[in-house]
Amino acid sequence: MPWILTEDPAAFAAAAGGFLRARPVEHTIQLGILDAVRRLGPGAYGPQAPLFGWWPADDGRVLVTVMHTLPYSVLLSDLAPATAGMAATRDEVLGELADSLAGRGHPVPGVDGATPDAMAFAQAWQRLSGAQATVHRRSRLYRLGELTPPRPAPPGAPRVAAEADTGLVVRWFEEFTGETGGPGATRAAVAERIGGGRVTLWEAGGEPVSMAGVTPPSAGVVRVAPVYTPPGLRRRGYAGAVTAAVSQAARDAGAADVVLFTDLANPTSNALYQRLGYRPVCDRVVVAFQRPGP
Repeated sequence: MPWILTEDPAAFAAAAGGFLRARPVEHTIQLGILDAVRRLGPGAYGPQAPLFGWWPADDGRVLVTVMHTLPYSVLLSDLAPATAGMAATRDEVLGELADSLAGRGHPVPGVDGATPDAMAFAQAWQRLSGAQATVHRRSRLYRLGELTPPRPAPPGAPRVAAEADTGLVVRWFEEFTGETGGPGATRAAVAERIGGGRVTLWEAGGEPVSMAGVTPPSAGVVRVAPVYTPPGLRRRGYAGAVTAAVSQAARDAGAADVVLFTDLANPTSNALYQRLGYRPVCDRVVVAFQRPGP
């Protein structure tokens, strides 16, 4: 069967919501996007409505999904190489997705997915568009096991960011996205996070020195993001302390699982989160596309 693509989040949720909720840890980003669009409307990520899609088996079961919120990359759910009920191969399924997006004239700045799936889509998109493909980031998803806060803890204590902190938090979000290369958060988006109590600052000597944000729970899963410490304040234990604080707060509030992503190019952060009790789940890759020159 062909891909089904829609801009209607309700239709997507009705068809694919159960598929995503069956593995809420692995699908934390997809569930978070769907919740944000439901909560904030189709303009949650910008002026262009998000695109949703799914690949159904002959019996109607969803086997893989796609989401796209510009300016982010196309987001794939995992596609097992031998999914029950799927006669087509990974290359065929993702090649058909590339065909469908190209047929709609849909812009595709990149793809984000489990490594074999993202690379299969990237190869298909290159064939169709002639775009150059570059691996932008390799990341790892971690799930919190037994939380082990840093000992000794650094000086200071956590506090939930308040409206008066908006300017600082906006600046730190901008610095974080400047370092990671991802799209930035708008002031309105940051204000919405602060208003929801989802940004925590570590304060030492009366001054904020580090920050950790969390997403609203989706299917019982809370994702820690972003974690940021200004360069001049790093290697003092602040990031570990504020991450442990928001992780414990999420558990205290009833989260079934707490997760986070790390950049595999940063061994310091990967080692830090494992010391706190986070354990690897799966790896993903973001492949960026650049249009061919004239």
